[in-house]
Amino acid sequence: MNANLRRTLERMYHKVVPATFTMVGRLPKRELFFFESFHGRQYSDNPRAIYEYIQSQYPDATCVWAVKKGFEQPFIDNDVPYVRRMGLKWLLTMPRAKYWIFNTRMPKWMKKTKGTTFVQTWHGTPLKRLGLDIQQVNMPDTDTERYRENFRQESARWDYLLSPNAYSTTIFKRAFAYTGPVLEIGYPRNDILQDEEHLAANRKQVLQKLGLKEGQKIILYAPTWRDNQFHRKGAYKYDNQFPFAEVLELDPEVVVLLRTHYLVVDAFDIKQYHGRVLDCGKYPDIRDLYLISDLLITDYSSVMFDYAFTKRPMLFYMYDEAEYDQEIRGFYFDPKEELPGAIVADKKELVAEIHQQLLAAIPPPLHPRYQTFYDKYCLVEEGTTASARLLAALANQDKGERQLGE
Repeated sequence: MNANLRRTLERMYHKVVPATFTMVGRLPKRELFFFESFHGRQYSDNPRAIYEYIQSQYPDATCVWAVKKGFEQPFIDNDVPYVRRMGLKWLLTMPRAKYWIFNTRMPKWMKKTKGTTFVQTWHGTPLKRLGLDIQQVNMPDTDTERYRENFRQESARWDYLLSPNAYSTTIFKRAFAYTGPVLEIGYPRNDILQDEEHLAANRKQVLQKLGLKEGQKIILYAPTWRDNQFHRKGAYKYDNQFPFAEVLELDPEVVVLLRTHYLVVDAFDIKQYHGRVLDCGKYPDIRDLYLISDLLITDYSSVMFDYAFTKRPMLFYMYDEAEYDQEIRGFYFDPKEELPGAIVADKKELVAEIHQQLLAAIPPPLHPRYQTFYDKYCLVEEGTTASARLLAALANQDKGERQLGE
Protein backbone atom coordinates (compact mmCIF):
# COMPACT_ATOMS: atom_id res chain seq x y z
CA MET A 1 0.00 0.00 0.00
CA ASN A 2 1.50 3.35 -1.00
CA ALA A 3 1.75 6.28 1.40
CA ASN A 4 -0.96 8.38 -0.27
CA LEU A 5 -3.52 5.59 -0.15
CA ARG A 6 -2.67 4.87 3.47
CA ARG A 7 -3.15 8.53 4.44
CA THR A 8 -6.46 8.64 2.57
CA LEU A 9 -7.72 5.54 4.40
CA GLU A 10 -6.59 6.96 7.74
CA ARG A 11 -8.49 10.20 7.08
CA MET A 12 -11.61 8.22 6.19
CA TYR A 13 -11.23 6.12 9.32
CA HIS A 14 -10.92 9.18 11.56
CA LYS A 15 -14.13 10.60 10.08
CA VAL A 16 -16.27 7.48 9.80
CA VAL A 17 -15.51 5.81 13.14
CA PRO A 18 -16.33 8.79 15.41
CA ALA A 19 -19.55 9.50 13.50
CA THR A 20 -20.57 5.83 13.68
CA PHE A 21 -19.66 5.68 17.39
CA THR A 22 -22.02 8.57 18.17
CA MET A 23 -24.79 7.15 15.97
CA VAL A 24 -24.63 3.72 17.63
CA GLY A 25 -24.69 5.44 21.01
CA ARG A 26 -28.13 6.80 20.24
CA LEU A 27 -29.57 3.28 20.04
CA PRO A 28 -31.24 1.80 23.14
CA LYS A 29 -28.71 1.05 25.88
CA ARG A 30 -27.80 -2.48 26.90
CA GLU A 31 -27.57 -3.58 30.54
CA LEU A 32 -23.82 -3.91 30.15
CA PHE A 33 -20.63 -3.01 32.05
CA PHE A 34 -17.87 -2.00 29.65
CA PHE A 35 -14.29 -1.99 30.98
CA GLU A 36 -10.93 -0.73 29.83
CA SER A 37 -7.59 -0.49 31.65
CA PHE A 38 -4.68 1.62 30.41
CA HIS A 39 -6.00 1.99 26.86
CA GLY A 40 -6.76 -1.70 26.46
CA ARG A 41 -3.23 -2.85 27.27
CA GLN A 42 -3.90 -4.53 30.61
CA TYR A 43 -6.28 -6.70 32.59
CA SER A 44 -5.53 -4.77 35.75
CA ASP A 45 -6.08 -1.98 38.22
CA ASN A 46 -9.41 -0.63 39.47
CA PRO A 47 -11.43 -1.86 36.48
CA ARG A 48 -10.22 -5.42 37.09
CA ALA A 49 -11.08 -5.30 40.78
CA ILE A 50 -14.57 -3.98 40.02
CA TYR A 51 -15.08 -6.56 37.27
CA GLU A 52 -14.04 -9.43 39.57
CA TYR A 53 -16.36 -8.18 42.29
CA ILE A 54 -19.28 -8.06 39.86
CA GLN A 55 -18.47 -11.58 38.64
CA SER A 56 -18.41 -12.93 42.19
CA GLN A 57 -21.54 -11.15 43.43
CA TYR A 58 -23.62 -10.77 40.26
CA PRO A 59 -22.62 -13.65 37.96
CA ASP A 60 -25.50 -12.97 35.57
CA ALA A 61 -24.33 -9.41 34.85
CA THR A 62 -23.00 -8.85 31.34
CA CYS A 63 -19.44 -7.50 31.25
CA VAL A 64 -17.15 -6.82 28.28
CA TRP A 65 -13.59 -5.50 28.08
CA ALA A 66 -11.88 -3.45 25.38
CA VAL A 67 -8.47 -4.94 24.50
CA LYS A 68 -5.81 -3.47 22.23
CA LYS A 69 -4.62 -5.81 19.50
CA GLY A 70 -1.63 -7.80 20.73
CA PHE A 71 -2.59 -7.62 24.41
CA GLU A 72 -5.23 -10.36 24.48
CA GLN A 73 -3.36 -13.12 26.35
CA PRO A 74 -4.25 -12.18 29.98
CA PHE A 75 -7.91 -12.01 28.98
CA ILE A 76 -7.71 -15.41 27.32
CA ASP A 77 -5.88 -16.89 30.32
CA ASN A 78 -8.52 -15.57 32.74
CA ASP A 79 -11.51 -16.34 30.49
CA VAL A 80 -12.53 -12.68 30.39
CA PRO A 81 -14.99 -11.61 27.66
CA TYR A 82 -13.50 -8.94 25.40
CA VAL A 83 -13.72 -7.18 22.06
CA ARG A 84 -10.78 -5.78 20.13
CA ARG A 85 -10.41 -2.07 20.82
CA MET A 86 -11.40 -0.03 17.75
CA GLY A 87 -12.74 -3.14 16.01
CA LEU A 88 -16.25 -3.62 14.62
CA LYS A 89 -17.61 -5.48 17.67
CA TRP A 90 -16.15 -2.80 19.91
CA LEU A 91 -17.83 -0.11 17.79
CA LEU A 92 -21.20 -1.84 18.17
CA THR A 93 -20.77 -2.56 21.89
CA MET A 94 -19.10 0.28 23.79
CA PRO A 95 -21.47 3.12 22.73
CA ARG A 96 -24.51 1.12 23.82
CA ALA A 97 -23.17 0.05 27.22
CA LYS A 98 -25.02 1.37 30.24
CA TYR A 99 -21.81 1.70 32.25
CA TRP A 100 -18.29 2.67 31.23
CA ILE A 101 -15.59 1.86 33.76
CA PHE A 102 -12.18 3.22 32.70
CA ASN A 103 -9.02 4.26 34.53
CA THR A 104 -7.40 6.70 32.08
CA ARG A 105 -8.35 9.52 29.75
CA MET A 106 -10.15 8.57 26.54
CA PRO A 107 -10.06 10.07 23.03
CA LYS A 108 -12.40 13.06 23.04
CA TRP A 109 -14.40 11.80 20.05
CA MET A 110 -15.68 8.88 22.17
CA LYS A 111 -18.72 10.88 23.13
CA LYS A 112 -20.98 9.48 25.84
CA THR A 113 -24.65 9.63 24.90
CA LYS A 114 -27.73 9.73 27.11
CA GLY A 115 -28.23 6.60 29.18
CA THR A 116 -24.54 5.78 29.71
CA THR A 117 -22.88 6.33 33.09
CA PHE A 118 -19.15 7.04 32.84
CA VAL A 119 -17.20 5.95 35.94
CA GLN A 120 -13.64 7.29 35.90
CA THR A 121 -11.68 5.26 38.45
CA TRP A 122 -8.33 6.99 37.79
CA HIS A 123 -5.19 5.11 38.81
CA GLY A 124 -3.23 6.64 41.64
CA THR A 125 -2.77 9.00 44.55
CA PRO A 126 -0.66 11.93 43.32
CA LEU A 127 2.76 12.99 44.52
CA LYS A 128 3.67 14.45 41.12
CA ARG A 129 1.48 17.20 39.71
CA LEU A 130 -1.44 16.31 37.43
CA GLY A 131 -3.54 17.89 34.73
CA LEU A 132 -4.07 21.63 35.11
CA ASP A 133 -1.58 21.75 37.99
CA ILE A 134 1.37 20.99 35.70
CA GLN A 135 3.06 24.35 35.16
CA GLN A 136 4.82 23.47 31.90
CA VAL A 137 3.84 20.40 29.85
CA ASN A 138 6.81 18.64 28.22
CA MET A 139 4.95 15.81 26.48
CA PRO A 140 5.07 15.23 22.71
CA ASP A 141 2.40 16.50 20.29
CA THR A 142 0.87 18.96 22.72
CA ASP A 143 1.50 22.16 24.65
CA THR A 144 0.41 23.38 28.06
CA GLU A 145 -2.81 25.12 26.99
CA ARG A 146 -3.93 22.32 24.67
CA TYR A 147 -3.18 19.74 27.36
CA ARG A 148 -5.27 21.65 29.89
CA GLU A 149 -8.18 22.12 27.51
CA ASN A 150 -8.17 18.41 26.70
CA PHE A 151 -8.43 17.66 30.41
CA ARG A 152 -11.39 20.04 30.79
CA GLN A 153 -13.21 18.34 27.92
CA GLU A 154 -12.34 14.92 29.30
CA SER A 155 -13.60 15.48 32.83
CA ALA A 156 -16.85 17.01 31.55
CA ARG A 157 -17.84 13.52 30.36
CA TRP A 158 -17.43 11.81 33.74
CA ASP A 159 -20.48 11.00 35.82
CA TYR A 160 -18.44 9.77 38.78
CA LEU A 161 -14.80 10.03 39.76
CA LEU A 162 -13.33 7.63 42.31
CA SER A 163 -10.96 8.95 44.94
CA PRO A 164 -8.72 6.94 47.29
CA ASN A 165 -8.64 9.55 50.08
CA ALA A 166 -9.57 13.12 51.06
CA TYR A 167 -6.16 14.43 49.99
CA SER A 168 -6.70 13.16 46.43
CA THR A 169 -10.27 14.44 46.26
CA THR A 170 -9.13 18.04 46.72
CA ILE A 171 -6.39 17.70 44.10
CA PHE A 172 -8.50 15.81 41.56
CA LYS A 173 -11.25 18.43 41.54
CA ARG A 174 -8.78 21.21 40.80
CA ALA A 175 -6.29 19.38 38.57
CA PHE A 176 -9.00 17.78 36.41
CA ALA A 177 -11.34 20.82 36.44
CA TYR A 178 -13.97 18.36 37.62
CA THR A 179 -17.25 19.55 39.11
CA GLY A 180 -19.24 16.30 39.27
CA PRO A 181 -19.73 13.76 42.06
CA VAL A 182 -16.61 12.29 43.67
CA LEU A 183 -16.93 8.87 45.31
CA GLU A 184 -14.30 8.97 48.05
CA ILE A 185 -14.46 5.24 48.69
CA GLY A 186 -10.87 4.07 48.28
CA TYR A 187 -9.43 2.28 45.26
CA PRO A 188 -11.01 -1.09 44.41
CA ARG A 189 -7.58 -2.36 43.30
CA ASN A 190 -6.45 -2.26 46.93
CA ASP A 191 -9.26 -4.49 48.19
CA ILE A 192 -7.04 -7.53 47.64
CA LEU A 193 -4.30 -6.09 49.86
CA GLN A 194 -6.76 -5.89 52.75
CA ASP A 195 -8.22 -9.36 52.25
CA GLU A 196 -6.52 -11.02 55.22
CA GLU A 197 -8.41 -14.27 54.72
CA HIS A 198 -6.87 -14.95 51.31
CA LEU A 199 -3.51 -13.14 51.49
CA ALA A 200 -1.39 -16.26 52.01
CA ALA A 201 -3.11 -18.22 49.23
CA ASN A 202 -2.92 -15.29 46.82
CA ARG A 203 0.78 -14.80 47.57
CA LYS A 204 1.54 -18.48 47.00
CA GLN A 205 -0.27 -18.44 43.67
CA VAL A 206 1.74 -15.44 42.42
CA LEU A 207 5.06 -16.96 43.52
CA GLN A 208 4.25 -20.11 41.56
CA LYS A 209 3.25 -18.09 38.50
CA LEU A 210 6.61 -16.30 38.49
CA GLY A 211 8.65 -19.39 39.32
CA LEU A 212 9.76 -18.02 42.69
CA LYS A 213 9.81 -19.72 46.07
CA GLU A 214 9.14 -18.79 49.68
CA GLY A 215 12.21 -17.51 51.46
CA GLN A 216 13.63 -15.55 48.57
CA LYS A 217 14.14 -11.85 49.25
CA ILE A 218 12.06 -10.07 46.65
CA ILE A 219 12.65 -6.42 45.75
CA LEU A 220 10.13 -4.62 43.58
CA TYR A 221 11.64 -1.75 41.57
CA ALA A 222 8.83 0.33 40.05
CA PRO A 223 9.95 3.69 38.64
CA THR A 224 7.62 6.07 36.84
CA TRP A 225 8.11 7.60 33.37
CA ARG A 226 9.70 10.94 32.48
CA ASP A 227 7.54 13.27 30.39
CA ASN A 228 10.57 14.61 28.52
CA GLN A 229 12.13 11.22 27.62
CA PHE A 230 10.10 9.86 24.73
CA HIS A 231 10.24 8.30 21.29
CA ARG A 232 6.83 9.63 20.29
CA LYS A 233 3.43 10.33 21.82
CA GLY A 234 2.47 7.52 24.21
CA ALA A 235 5.86 5.77 23.85
CA TYR A 236 8.43 6.66 26.50
CA LYS A 237 12.06 5.67 27.10
CA TYR A 238 13.58 3.67 29.93
CA ASP A 239 16.89 5.13 31.11
CA ASN A 240 18.17 2.57 33.60
CA GLN A 241 19.80 4.00 36.70
CA PHE A 242 19.32 0.98 38.96
CA PRO A 243 22.44 -0.91 40.16
CA PHE A 244 21.13 -4.42 39.52
CA ALA A 245 24.52 -6.20 39.69
CA GLU A 246 25.54 -4.55 42.96
CA VAL A 247 22.19 -5.31 44.60
CA LEU A 248 22.28 -8.97 43.56
CA GLU A 249 25.72 -9.30 45.13
CA LEU A 250 24.28 -8.44 48.54
CA ASP A 251 22.67 -11.83 49.02
CA PRO A 252 22.33 -14.95 46.84
CA GLU A 253 18.61 -15.12 47.65
CA VAL A 254 17.83 -11.62 46.33
CA VAL A 255 15.51 -11.34 43.31
CA VAL A 256 14.57 -8.01 41.69
CA LEU A 257 11.26 -7.49 39.91
CA LEU A 258 11.51 -4.65 37.39
CA ARG A 259 8.13 -3.04 36.80
CA THR A 260 8.34 -0.19 34.29
CA HIS A 261 5.43 2.17 33.64
CA TYR A 262 2.89 1.04 31.05
CA LEU A 263 3.83 3.98 28.79
CA VAL A 264 7.48 2.85 28.65
CA VAL A 265 8.21 0.87 25.48
CA ASP A 266 11.96 0.29 25.78
CA ALA A 267 13.04 -3.25 26.61
CA PHE A 268 15.78 -3.79 29.20
CA ASP A 269 18.16 -6.70 28.72
CA ILE A 270 18.00 -8.86 31.84
CA LYS A 271 19.71 -11.98 30.46
CA GLN A 272 22.99 -11.10 32.11
CA TYR A 273 21.40 -11.54 35.55
CA HIS A 274 20.62 -15.24 35.02
CA GLY A 275 17.03 -15.29 36.23
CA ARG A 276 17.53 -13.10 39.29
CA VAL A 277 16.02 -10.03 37.62
CA LEU A 278 12.51 -10.51 36.22
CA ASP A 279 11.10 -8.07 33.68
CA CYS A 280 7.54 -7.56 34.95
CA GLY A 281 6.74 -4.57 32.76
CA LYS A 282 4.11 -6.58 30.92
CA TYR A 283 2.92 -8.57 33.93
CA PRO A 284 -0.88 -8.19 33.97
CA ASP A 285 -1.37 -6.49 37.33
CA ILE A 286 1.11 -4.87 39.72
CA ARG A 287 -1.10 -5.77 42.69
CA ASP A 288 0.30 -9.32 42.50
CA LEU A 289 3.82 -7.95 42.77
CA TYR A 290 2.86 -6.04 45.93
CA LEU A 291 1.69 -9.31 47.48
CA ILE A 292 5.04 -11.07 47.12
CA SER A 293 7.65 -8.32 47.46
CA ASP A 294 9.53 -7.64 50.70
CA LEU A 295 10.73 -4.17 49.73
CA LEU A 296 9.50 -1.51 47.28
CA ILE A 297 11.89 0.87 45.57
CA THR A 298 10.31 3.65 43.55
CA ASP A 299 10.80 7.31 42.74
CA TYR A 300 7.72 9.49 42.18
CA SER A 301 5.21 6.80 41.26
CA SER A 302 1.85 6.49 42.99
CA VAL A 303 2.70 2.84 43.74
CA MET A 304 4.00 4.10 47.10
CA PHE A 305 0.49 4.91 48.28
CA ASP A 306 -0.89 1.48 47.39
CA TYR A 307 2.12 -0.42 48.72
CA ALA A 308 1.64 1.24 52.11
CA PHE A 309 -1.34 -1.11 52.62
CA THR A 310 1.18 -3.97 52.93
CA LYS A 311 2.99 -2.31 55.85
CA ARG A 312 6.31 -3.37 54.28
CA PRO A 313 9.35 -1.10 53.85
CA MET A 314 9.94 1.33 51.00
CA LEU A 315 12.96 3.20 49.63
CA PHE A 316 12.84 6.18 47.28
CA TYR A 317 15.51 6.37 44.59
CA MET A 318 15.31 9.99 43.38
CA TYR A 319 18.48 10.46 41.35
CA ASP A 320 16.89 13.34 39.40
CA GLU A 321 14.74 14.92 42.10
CA ALA A 322 15.65 18.56 41.39
CA GLU A 323 15.05 18.19 37.65
CA TYR A 324 11.79 16.33 38.16
CA ASP A 325 10.52 18.90 40.64
CA GLN A 326 11.60 22.04 38.81
CA GLU A 327 11.48 21.10 35.11
CA ILE A 328 9.30 18.02 34.56
CA ARG A 329 6.31 17.74 36.91
CA GLY A 330 6.76 19.21 40.38
CA PHE A 331 5.35 17.82 43.64
CA TYR A 332 2.26 18.39 45.74
CA PHE A 333 4.24 18.03 48.96
CA ASP A 334 7.87 17.90 50.01
CA PRO A 335 8.95 14.24 49.73
CA LYS A 336 11.46 14.72 52.55
CA GLU A 337 8.68 15.72 54.91
CA GLU A 338 6.23 12.88 54.33
CA LEU A 339 7.57 9.83 52.48
CA PRO A 340 7.76 6.72 54.69
CA GLY A 341 11.30 5.65 53.82
CA ALA A 342 14.81 6.85 53.08
CA ILE A 343 15.27 9.06 50.02
CA VAL A 344 18.53 8.35 48.19
CA ALA A 345 20.12 10.05 45.21
CA ASP A 346 23.01 7.84 44.10
CA LYS A 347 23.69 4.16 43.49
CA LYS A 348 26.12 3.60 46.37
CA GLU A 349 23.71 5.07 48.88
CA LEU A 350 20.87 2.98 47.44
CA VAL A 351 22.86 -0.26 47.72
CA ALA A 352 23.77 0.60 51.32
CA GLU A 353 20.12 1.21 52.24
CA ILE A 354 19.02 -2.03 50.58
CA HIS A 355 21.74 -3.90 52.45
CA GLN A 356 20.45 -2.47 55.71
CA GLN A 357 16.89 -3.55 54.91
CA LEU A 358 17.89 -7.06 53.88
CA LEU A 359 19.88 -7.60 57.08
CA ALA A 360 17.28 -6.07 59.35
CA ALA A 361 15.08 -8.05 61.68
CA ILE A 362 12.16 -9.96 60.18
CA PRO A 363 9.88 -8.17 59.75
CA PRO A 364 12.12 -5.12 59.30
CA PRO A 365 11.32 -2.04 61.37
CA LEU A 366 9.23 0.51 59.53
CA HIS A 367 10.23 4.12 58.98
CA PRO A 368 9.08 6.55 61.73
CA ARG A 369 6.79 8.35 59.25
CA TYR A 370 5.12 5.15 58.02
CA GLN A 371 2.07 5.16 60.32
CA THR A 372 1.35 8.84 59.66
CA PHE A 373 1.62 8.22 55.92
CA TYR A 374 -0.68 5.18 56.19
CA ASP A 375 -3.28 7.05 58.22
CA LYS A 376 -3.40 9.93 55.71
CA TYR A 377 -3.40 8.06 52.41
CA CYS A 378 -4.75 4.54 53.03
CA LEU A 379 -8.51 4.75 53.27
CA VAL A 380 -9.75 1.70 55.16
CA GLU A 381 -13.40 0.97 55.93
CA GLU A 382 -14.12 -2.16 57.91
CA GLY A 383 -16.71 -4.63 56.70
CA THR A 384 -17.01 -3.60 53.07
CA THR A 385 -14.85 -3.10 49.99
CA ALA A 386 -14.40 -0.18 47.62
CA SER A 387 -15.90 -2.28 44.83
CA ALA A 388 -19.01 -2.93 46.90
CA ARG A 389 -19.35 0.76 47.72
CA LEU A 390 -19.17 1.69 44.03
CA LEU A 391 -21.84 -0.84 43.04
CA ALA A 392 -24.07 0.44 45.83
CA ALA A 393 -23.71 4.00 44.50
CA LEU A 394 -24.64 2.88 40.98
CA ALA A 395 -27.62 0.94 42.29
CA ASN A 396 -28.83 4.02 44.17
CA GLN A 397 -28.45 6.09 41.01
CA ASP A 398 -30.50 3.58 38.99
CA LYS A 399 -33.17 3.48 41.68
CA GLY A 400 -33.41 7.27 41.66
CA GLU A 401 -33.70 7.39 37.87
CA ARG A 402 -36.52 4.85 37.90
CA GLN A 403 -38.37 6.86 40.54
CA LEU A 404 -38.01 10.03 38.46
CA GLY A 405 -39.38 8.23 35.42
CA GLU A 406 -42.39 6.75 37.14
